[in-house]
Amino acid sequence: MDAQTRQALVAELTALLAGGNAHATFEQAVADLPAPLRNQAVPAVPYTIWQLVEHIRIAQADILEFCLNPKYVAPEWPAAYWPDKALAVDEAGWQAALHAIAADQQQFIDLLNDPATDLFKPLPHGDGQHVFREALLIGDHAAYHVGEIILIRRLLGAWG
Repeated sequence: MDAQTRQALVAELTALLAGGNAHATFEQAVADLPAPLRNQAVPAVPYTIWQLVEHIRIAQADILEFCLNPKYVAPEWPAAYWPDKALAVDEAGWQAALHAIAADQQQFIDLLNDPATDLFKPLPHGDGQHVFREALLIGDHAAYHVGEIILIRRLLGAWG
């Protein structure tokens, strides 16, 4: 692929990961959320906002690790991808999760922008996955759960 095409492709992937495009960004979805609502359960909804945020963090970190670590070992699904439902988040844990999500997102974007990264070369320890596919996976996964966060905020009367 020529440099101009690669640059355009990476720009679109970056927009998917960080820009929101046709939907609210993760940052918008969690902005100004009153602390008590982070752990607030909603009837018939299986997750709190905190659990969704932590799930986004865990999954994104796992995908990044999969792309970077040739000795990657997948965590147990689904248990390792969700926080303990019995544990509430405090301010320090909330801020740490938000920081980790932003840092891992930036590290993945840096990977995309690295000219040495072959976006379509299968990862040697996978079964056909490549960095392009993993970028789409992160974007798709986050968008799905951002929508859930916003829905829960609406149900709690804390959105728009």
